Amino acid sequence: MFRFALPFCLALAAPVVASEYRFSDAHLHYVDFFQESDGITRLVKAMDEAGIDHAMISGISVAKKWHEDEPKRPRYYAGDDAGAYWFSATDVFVHDAVTSLPEEQQKRFHPFLTGFNPTDKNADAHIRRMLELHPGFWQGIGEIFTRHDDLTALTYGDTPRANNEALARVYHLAAEYDLPVMVHSNITSKRERNPLYLEEIEEPLRNHPHVRFIWAHAGTSMEIHRHQEKLDFLLQTVTRLLADYPNLYIDLSWTMLHPYLLDENEQPDPRWVALIEKYPTRFMLGSDVVGSFDNLGKAMHAFVPFLDALEDDTARGVARDNFLDILPRRRQAEVH
Repeated sequence: MFRFALPFCLALAAPVVASEYRFSDAHLHYVDFFQESDGITRLVKAMDEAGIDHAMISGISVAKKWHEDEPKRPRYYAGDDAGAYWFSATDVFVHDAVTSLPEEQQKRFHPFLTGFNPTDKNADAHIRRMLELHPGFWQGIGEIFTRHDDLTALTYGDTPRANNEALARVYHLAAEYDLPVMVHSNITSKRERNPLYLEEIEEPLRNHPHVRFIWAHAGTSMEIHRHQEKLDFLLQTVTRLLADYPNLYIDLSWTMLHPYLLDENEQPDPRWVALIEKYPTRFMLGSDVVGSFDNLGKAMHAFVPFLDALEDDTARGVARDNFLDILPRRRQAEVH
């Protein structure tokens, strides 16, 4: 799933020794699609070994059903045709895991609340109750699953869209509580070679300028890449959105690494280097691991060849500080 790359020097910028990078993982799921996890002790150990100082930590808002007609338990949400259902207890698992740690270790984790149905106009009321139940614990909302490959079709109920009325209510609540919002919203379908669903993410950016949106892997996905390999319009689209919406932040998790940031020879794409240098505070790294943490270090260190192509300050921001800088203002003094 993840490809590990050793660091090397490039003429594009003064290189940084890989061992000097400290990381924030801006996209980490404590559980998988069956709400199971390696556990918080394994996660802390993996973070220590990988040089990860901080991590966004969230559950997964759906649970995959093991259908009566399936003789073998699926290993992933796409393993068979059985559906997935919205699962609010995922946030309970995250809360219990984080609060089981010593206080100093708890400060390394930044929990995002995700256990709600994004097509339900009651969702904002549920989120408010969760925020009031554990005051100060939750530091963001998401990852919100909207357009998400085959998961969209497998999830029971209405098709979730990032620009529906239910989520508009959630965004207003996020602004009220100063919470960043991570949204998974595919930019297109498996077949269309155009930004088919762009308006679904652009409308919230336009209508909610006081909300800091993290766009999960810039609308890309492995399933899209299996059918199209590379979206030729992605760089141009992201460039325009960053210019138009200062509240947009990009999560450079795993489906962005290849084929966008690095080519088949592990060489950084100078166009993406230039874009990140133009907006050095608007990009962050994520592993997007789901419940299993054995590959956490590989997932994060695979970005080192690209980080080495950036200016020193930009690289350190992308690797660690940019994520911390979008957390609620009440947390800023604790993380810097």
